[in-house]
Amino acid sequence: MNSQMISFEKARALADMELSLKARLGYVGLLLVSAAMTGVVLSLWLTEPSLAPRTQVAFGAMSLIGLSWCAFAGWALRARRPLFARDRVIAGGMAVTFSSLFAVVTLAAALSLGNPAAYVAFGTGMGMLGAAIGVFVSARRRYAALVARRLALESELRG
Repeated sequence: MNSQMISFEKARALADMELSLKARLGYVGLLLVSAAMTGVVLSLWLTEPSLAPRTQVAFGAMSLIGLSWCAFAGWALRARRPLFARDRVIAGGMAVTFSSLFAVVTLAAALSLGNPAAYVAFGTGMGMLGAAIGVFVSARRRYAALVARRLALESELRG
């Protein structure tokens, strides 16, 4: 019984650790880059009143995407604890959503305009979507493996 208590205490200590320095720096970087990108897009959007309506919609969408990444990075930094792959699943879902939106919009532009640059943008969007799906699937697998390991450890500790 005493060895089970020691194992439980070790597990509790591991769970109480803070995010690693590498993870914190990554989230700080994400926060800074997304805030800078959002600031640039918002400043362009607000200082150019003569933009076409579709450009204004695009700037609004890009601003919302940037603010979403800022909020995500802020949440991860505020947690200050290992997020046990939940953060990667959320980030992967966001990446799939935003890449899908980009691919759909660029496909619509390519089909309606017939511009070769729009087709290149669509190809880029499909590449980003493929990468995002890969990251998302990998994150889901990692999360499922961690949940299975946690359940096994809990079962072992119960006896």
